[in-house]
Amino acid sequence: MKFAQELGKGRKQRCSWSWLKEHFLVLASLLCASHLLLLHSLPPGGLSFSPAQLLASSFFSCGVSTVLQTWMGSRLPLVQAPSLEFLIPALVLTSQKPPLAIQTPGNTSLSLDLCRLPGCHDLKIWHTSFQEVSGAVTVSGLLQCALGFLGVPGRMFLYCGPLVLAPSLVVAGLFAHREVAQFCSAHWGLALLLILLMVICSQHLGSCQVLLCPWRPTSTSSTHIHIPAFRLLSVLLPVTCVWIISALMNLSVIPLQLSVPSVTPWFWLPHPGEWNWPLLTPRALAAGISMALAASTSSLCCYALCGQLLHLPPPPPHVCSRGLSMEGLGTVLAGLLGSPMGTASSFPNVGTVSLFQAGSRRVSHLVGLFCMGIGLSPKLAQLLTSIPLTVVGGVLGVTQAVVLSAGFSSFHLADIDSGRNVFIVGFSIFMALLLPRWLRENPVSIDTGWNFPDVLLRSLLAEPIFLAGLLGFFLENTVSGTLLERGLDQGHPTSFTAQQARFPLKSRKKAAQEYGLPQPIQNLCSCIPQPLRCLCPVLKDLGDEEGGPAEPGETEDLLPGFRELRPLSSREGLRSQ
Repeated sequence: MKFAQELGKGRKQRCSWSWLKEHFLVLASLLCASHLLLLHSLPPGGLSFSPAQLLASSFFSCGVSTVLQTWMGSRLPLVQAPSLEFLIPALVLTSQKPPLAIQTPGNTSLSLDLCRLPGCHDLKIWHTSFQEVSGAVTVSGLLQCALGFLGVPGRMFLYCGPLVLAPSLVVAGLFAHREVAQFCSAHWGLALLLILLMVICSQHLGSCQVLLCPWRPTSTSSTHIHIPAFRLLSVLLPVTCVWIISALMNLSVIPLQLSVPSVTPWFWLPHPGEWNWPLLTPRALAAGISMALAASTSSLCCYALCGQLLHLPPPPPHVCSRGLSMEGLGTVLAGLLGSPMGTASSFPNVGTVSLFQAGSRRVSHLVGLFCMGIGLSPKLAQLLTSIPLTVVGGVLGVTQAVVLSAGFSSFHLADIDSGRNVFIVGFSIFMALLLPRWLRENPVSIDTGWNFPDVLLRSLLAEPIFLAGLLGFFLENTVSGTLLERGLDQGHPTSFTAQQARFPLKSRKKAAQEYGLPQPIQNLCSCIPQPLRCLCPVLKDLGDEEGGPAEPGETEDLLPGFRELRPLSSREGLRSQ
């Protein structure tokens, strides 16, 4: 019996390390992709410091935010990373540069053109724009902290039913297809090979059990342990294979924007104001407001999706408010460190949880600590830029597809045959995709003569997740409909209470433990001021005398894949402890 327990513990440690590597690969791909898209908009020499140091500071802020999220935030196994919700307003700020008047040969008129050559435009303007982006990120973090501490996200989430969350998740999965196609176009053959291998490992071979060799070769015990190795390595194994093939074909080339020759130290300590302090201007304030609204919408959807994959009830209001507060602190740190993007819950990493059907708070916590370590060494961060673009595109393509499918699966909670619901879903999704496309095709359509409303409107109208969430929330709570149509049971006035009532009492008690704060912090809730009590669990969320937030569960796996020495079905592997 003791040998079986030790073997199970060793099995758990091996798979935890494999999950850590897979989550880190997805996070590194997402960081490199977001920085590459942003730096592509800058002219040569437009960055006054090393791109490796910029990437290292982003790793450090993402690591700190992940640790805060798993320790005191939502307590879900969520990895924090930059997202398009920060990238879009940043691109709006960096794209609005004063054009340089250039005399067109053979024409007597002056043509206005944006000069991107090193010597034809004052690079100080670009440096100032980059400082404005950092200022917008700082404003976004402060606004998220204020909203979280006031309990606004929790109160809003009470009225976010399936017709609000599902369109947002569908749009989140669809909108990234342009960027994914851009990265896959580096070599479509290898990208399709990676996608094929990930599908085979996670789906076709997902239930294939592989005998685990005991770590005690001399033992005479007849205990045999089988694990779903292909499913657990559904990201690491395909990425490794395609990365090796890319290296053999000499395709693992570091993108030009991330390989600017510069002196990169092996060790440094990120600290605020090392390059330049964030610049607060009306444009930065407008971009920061749009970042905060869009990132908050995205993170609330991510909380709901992660809880759904773990078969937990929807996160309570105090969890949503506390999670966004911790995300705000991480975003403020990112802005002070000079990062052009804040931190938010990562949809691709949640999609990875669905692929290998396991979620562990301890693994997410270790990913955060590992990212903090990488952030202390720009040389190590620069090595990660050698990830082939085809790998980045393939990984993001599969994980975004999982987010898209999760959005569609949420429609069954409401009456999708109802004409009211059909209109809300179709209108929210179509308009959320139409408005950003219109703005991209007509970049000068919004011109009020004042920078603040111009940047604010351009940023918000280019945020598809925010538009889908806003339209779904407005229509769901203003268009009349029966409780049955909206997916609400009789006696449950809000979508949150209706979905929570569908879970058995045992699951709700377990969810109260998983969502609850660690016991030492829980004991301090009675000492905090009354306005901040919205961040603490209410009495009914703590469970009865059998429940309660237990300290030993702080870093335990949320899923029981290793509690028992027997193979689990895919549904049991996703069920919470």
